[in-house]
Amino acid sequence: MRVDNRLDDRRADGVPMRPLACARCAAEVLVRKSSWQQTSVQWTARATAACAERDAERDAAGGAGGAEGAFEGCRSLRDTIREAALRGGIEVVDPAGPGPDPDHGTGSLPGHRT
Repeated sequence: MRVDNRLDDRRADGVPMRPLACARCAAEVLVRKSSWQQTSVQWTARATAACAERDAERDAAGGAGGAEGAFEGCRSLRDTIREAALRGGIEVVDPAGPGPDPDHGTGSLPGHRT
């Protein structure tokens, strides 16, 4: 049986959230990668305002949504986090289990999102 790192404070306490800037728009968020399947992202007001995908979604919705409404997530940021984890810039707390799928750019479990 594997430990659920999201709930195991002993593992998470040793790995603080780290600042990471999106490769597309430079929006800087705080990130912790507990496993290949689980990522925690903390958005700041500045990052929210800088996110190009959030702006595009708000514009597509005619001004609704985006920074104020529901936002499913930023694909560019997800890709930036994945690359940082693969290159060692962001530590993966528990790298055991299915790793990244090189053909799809995400974790190998269906529905993986950041």
